[in-house]
Amino acid sequence: MEGLILALLGGALAVFLAGSGSSIGIGYAGSAANGVLSEQPEKFGTMLLLVALPGTQGIYGFLTGFLVLLKTGLLIGNIPAISVQQGFGILVACLPIAVSGLISAIHQGKVCAAGIGVAAKHPEAAMRALVYGALVETYAILGLVITIFLLNGIKI
Repeated sequence: MEGLILALLGGALAVFLAGSGSSIGIGYAGSAANGVLSEQPEKFGTMLLLVALPGTQGIYGFLTGFLVLLKTGLLIGNIPAISVQQGFGILVACLPIAVSGLISAIHQGKVCAAGIGVAAKHPEAAMRALVYGALVETYAILGLVITIFLLNGIKI
């Protein structure tokens, strides 16, 4: 039972930390976009991608939580015996996306907020601003990939 609790803690941390980072990042970008939209409401479409981009880390955390539920058998009601060592392994496997998702989403929100300022003054530069925001995403994707590899390496 302790192994299952550790495994679920790992999944919960991935969902909670990556989701929290996304919420903060979207908050930064959304605040900047709302400032622009108060003067130029026609730029909503241009701003939307830059505001939504920091939300992807939350999706990665959610995916990790789902993978943990699958691995532990909770979704099908067939829960195998999970040792403390296996549960701890799952918890540790969830940390790359939990931590990289938290940190990268916050910084991606800041980059996107700055990009919104650029796109407000120079609409032709909006896609370039989006590229800068996407560069921050790379590290969340790497965290997700490592988490998936580590989860697949744990035999239950």
